[in-house]
Amino acid sequence: MATDYDAPRKTDEDSNEESIEELKTRRHDKNSGKVDEDEAEAAESFELPGADLSHEELAVRVLPRQADEFTCSSCFLVHHRSQLATTKNGQLICRDCAA
Repeated sequence: MATDYDAPRKTDEDSNEESIEELKTRRHDKNSGKVDEDEAEAAESFELPGADLSHEELAVRVLPRQADEFTCSSCFLVHHRSQLATTKNGQLICRDCAA
């Protein structure tokens, strides 16, 4: 990048004026209202594989399989009947496993 050494240098007052003007333009910017997320706080919420979770409790309510659902005999997940792809030897297979 070329530098013009003949150009007048900026003083601290000029820098302050520019930063104030920059702040004024940012006030009207769409992204200026977004909150910056602290990286340290965000990292605390992620769990690494193999982490000790013995002190954690699950607060999930488990529902029994409904009448319009089936359990895939390949992946053992419960799917809605609309996801049924085929039946092999009386065992139900979902679309994901059949593909």
